[in-house]
Amino acid sequence: MSGAPKLTAVFYATAIGNEPVREWLKGLSKQERRSVGEDIAYVQFKWPIGKPRVDHLRGAIWEVRASLDNRIARTLFAVDGGTMILLHGFIKKTQQTPASEIALAERRFKEYQHGKT
Repeated sequence: MSGAPKLTAVFYATAIGNEPVREWLKGLSKQERRSVGEDIAYVQFKWPIGKPRVDHLRGAIWEVRASLDNRIARTLFAVDGGTMILLHGFIKKTQQTPASEIALAERRFKEYQHGKT
């Protein structure tokens, strides 16, 4: 991928500085981290894009879809200006993205927006 990314990716951080997506990624194998990272980078350079790599879930929340060896990973994010905020990551176990996972990403995006000055 040449040129500059269209979006700068940042990790959502809690008030005390925890970065849930970074922590989730650390729990994956090196190969899985690379795969998820490559998919996130692809979105940064090619935004806006759609399926199969990205899907709009609800409101400001989108998901990066990564296929790992024997499972499927999802990284939920929102776009604020030229910034891709990585809000939540998980291994998908059901056909549909659970509403609770989307609600968590929405809460984190609201916290992110309130924390900006």
